[in-house]
Amino acid sequence: MAGIFDRIAGASGADETELAIESMALDDGMADEQPATQVDERRTPQRVREAVQEMLKYGLLEESHKPNLYRSALANIEAADTILEPLDLAMGIDEVRGLVFVTVRQGEVAEQDDWSHPLVRRQRLNLEQSLLIAILRQHFIAYEQESGAGATLALVAVDELIPQLQVYLGELGSEAKERNRAITLLDQLKGHGLVSALDAHDRVIIRPIITHLANPENLQALVVWLREQVEGAATPAADGEEDMA
Repeated sequence: MAGIFDRIAGASGADETELAIESMALDDGMADEQPATQVDERRTPQRVREAVQEMLKYGLLEESHKPNLYRSALANIEAADTILEPLDLAMGIDEVRGLVFVTVRQGEVAEQDDWSHPLVRRQRLNLEQSLLIAILRQHFIAYEQESGAGATLALVAVDELIPQLQVYLGELGSEAKERNRAITLLDQLKGHGLVSALDAHDRVIIRPIITHLANPENLQALVVWLREQVEGAATPAADGEEDMA
């Protein structure tokens, strides 16, 4: 029969055995968890991933709309660029207007006329849309000159745009058709993120990204060409009247 000291020694041994087993179990658990921790450490920080995903989804990040993601992108330019580089993309930055946006890296492939980036939506703009972009850009630049670069409430009313469209596209014969044309074009440009939806007063906000959409020289050339077409169309009619006289 075991004495009191034997029982105490036996209990102590059992306790030590249990502690050893628990210690081994903890070590095994930590070993199982260690690879997961290493995987997380190798991953890009979550906020950087979210910022890049947002840029790829919409093409841009605006400080006024997504301030936290915008700051994450600016604070991690190198990391964001590393994510975009294998896709032949880069991050454009306009801190004055509070914008970061996706651009296609310029290189030998990008110079091919018939090539467009497979991950970037390339919907061609028609003549009327391009003209309206040129007009809206002029409005936006004038607004920035008055309010300062970085101002974000460049409002323009449909009624202001109609006369300018008429100069280059001609008149449609009724006020309703003129308004419908302008509103339809604005709605199409809204899909490109260039303007907001119409408000209760038939006004839109011109988005700052319009300054980076097209080359200013190309837009100016478009306006000049359209003006020449209008003047050229009027000249033959005048000559014909002189001949008849």
